[in-house]
This record gives sequence, structure tokens and C-alpha cells, in this order.
Amino acid sequence: MTQAVRLIRDVGLAPAEYAYAAVADVPVRAVWAAGACPLDAHGATVCPGDVAGQTHQVMRNLADALAAVGATLTDLVKTTVYVASTDRSDLVTAWKVYREHMDGHDVPSTLLGVAVLGYPDQLVEVEATAVLPLP
Repeated sequence: MTQAVRLIRDVGLAPAEYAYAAVADVPVRAVWAAGACPLDAHGATVCPGDVAGQTHQVMRNLADALAAVGATLTDLVKTTVYVASTDRSDLVTAWKVYREHMDGHDVPSTLLGVAVLGYPDQLVEVEATAVLPLP
């Protein structure tokens, strides 16, 4: 985890698989990532109908977008995970894959079931904010 991010977990609330808050002591460089989508290098949606497969691609794409600005998944301070489904098991599937890629960096996050996402056959999207120490 970057020195710019401090995760707050023990706040007297129910145990959760994520921190309840994140603190970034200024000065920092903030990074807002567009929603990462399950698209391949040609812009095609990968793994139609497969929540887990799409979530893997989303997380790889998010990591690549962050790398372009010198950040990694451990620099994230907040994420929102969108799953186009009304079936809670699909949300759980996406969450498990998301957590696998986060490798213990349990930033504050919101997990939502939504009606539809922007690309044809898209089931998963992850939006994120990161902070980096100033050089």
C-alpha cells in the first residue's frame, strides 16, 4: 500500500471485507479512473454471460489504466463495483474476483446491482479513485 493511503477498519461497526474509510494525507496527487469495462484491445466485450470472466478483464483493464499514471491497485482509496444483475449470487461472484485482484488491499467500496451497463453484453464495471504521494 502506498504511503499516501491509510485504511480505517476498526470503527465499532460490523466486520466487513473492506475498510470503512480511507485517509489520504495531503499533499497527494489524485487519480480518478473512468469505469473499467470488460473490453479487449479491439473494444469487444469479453466473456458474454460470464460475470467472473468479465470481472477479471475489468480488473486487468483498471490495473493498466492506473499503470499509465504510475499507480497500482494498492493506490486505490475508493471503488464502486457495478454488476448488471438482480441475482445476488452474481454480485458475490464479481466481488470475489475483485477481491482476488485487490490482493488484501481492502479499500472502501460499494457493490451495486444495476439494470444495465453501457456496452453490449456488459455485466461488470469498476470505477475507482487513487492517490499517490507527490514526487
